[in-house]
Amino acid sequence: MAKLVSNVYGDALFELALELDRIDEFTDEVNVIIDILEENKDLSKMMCHPKIVKEEKIEVVENIFKGRVSDEIVGLMVMVIEKDHFKDMEAVFNYYVDKVKEYKGIGVAKVQTPMELTDAQKKSVEKKLLDTTDYVSFEMHYEVEPDLIGGMVIRIGDRVVDSSVRTKIYELSKELSKIQLKVGETAP
Repeated sequence: MAKLVSNVYGDALFELALELDRIDEFTDEVNVIIDILEENKDLSKMMCHPKIVKEEKIEVVENIFKGRVSDEIVGLMVMVIEKDHFKDMEAVFNYYVDKVKEYKGIGVAKVQTPMELTDAQKKSVEKKLLDTTDYVSFEMHYEVEPDLIGGMVIRIGDRVVDSSVRTKIYELSKELSKIQLKVGETAP
C-alpha cells in the first residue's frame, strides 16, 4: 500500500531533524506554520488554486517564510509545492509533530467525562495513564460529554478505554435482547 503524502514528507523531515539534532527547533517552526495555515484559510485556497502556477506559489512561500524559519523547512515546503501537494502541507506538519511526540514518549490523551473534572481528578487520571503506559508524559485534552451519564472515555491514539455508563447500558441492553422467552415458558 502506498504511503500517505503526509507520512512520506513527515518522515523525511523527522529523519532530517534527527540527523541535524534540531528536533525542537524544527518542531517550534512547524507549529508556527500550522498556526499560520489554520488562521489564513485564504492563503491555503490561493496555494491550491489550479490557475496559479507553481513558480508563483513557491515565490509566495519563500516571501512569507524565508528568513523566518529554517532553510530546510522552506525547502520541504517548496518540494511539496513542486509535487502539487500543498493541500497536504498541514497534514505533513501535523504528522511530523505526532512523530516527535512519539519519539519523546509524549502521549496525547483525549478524555471525555459527563461533567468537568477538578484539577485533582485530572492529575489522578494523568497519573494513572503514566503508571499504565510507557509514556513519560501526557498532553491531556478534556471534553465534557453529558451523554456519557457517568464514567469516562479515554482515547490515546487508536486505543480506546470506554468505562462510561452509556456504553455499559448499551451492552446490557444488547445482552437482554438476546434473551428470548417462548410464550408460556417461565424463566429459570
